[in-house]
Amino acid sequence: MPTTLSASVVFLRIQDFARRPASEQARLRAQLDAAVAITAAELPPERRVVLDASDGAAVVVLHDPRGALRLAERALTAATAGLPLCAGLNHGTLKTAGKKGNDGMTGDGIAVAASIAQFTAPGRLFASRAFRDALADAEPGQEATLVSAGTFNDPGLRTHELYKADAYAVRWRTRRYALLGLLLAAALIGGGVLQRIASHGEMPGIEEVMAKVPFLK
Repeated sequence: MPTTLSASVVFLRIQDFARRPASEQARLRAQLDAAVAITAAELPPERRVVLDASDGAAVVVLHDPRGALRLAERALTAATAGLPLCAGLNHGTLKTAGKKGNDGMTGDGIAVAASIAQFTAPGRLFASRAFRDALADAEPGQEATLVSAGTFNDPGLRTHELYKADAYAVRWRTRRYALLGLLLAAALIGGGVLQRIASHGEMPGIEEVMAKVPFLK
């Protein structure tokens, strides 16, 4: 019986696959199959479904956005071995016919991930806003590793707000709050915060202080 579910989708696309000679396509497909087998092995079999695509593969990951992001990042390391792999991540609705295999799962979740993969360069990934939100819900704070990449329009004129991986984002956020701690201490010494407390009986919030410091915005 057909069912509807929400899941994360990692679409791995081989750049310019259709334009390559048949012999090269076979080689790249074999490399992709090996990369997917190795990276997907981290996830329990019952929480992943691998689907073939004309120019790559889609990996559906259930209940684990962080696992989907790790899978994409690890798969993209194959680009260093000569596999021109691009990744698009999305979290959305899928429909399953209740059977495994390439014909058993379809939906907008896969279609959007495939569209997103069209915008990336080999060795890189883009993620949708929906995926970033799902990651934030599943593991608050992890979404900071995905920073804005702008908006893009697919051939169907559908607009996508996309994010790219940035390993330095979490480090920068930690430094911002460490610096903020120093600024708060300085403000206390200077009497500014003490005056606020005396006048209004409340401590200003972190975000309020940050908003007043231009280089922390």
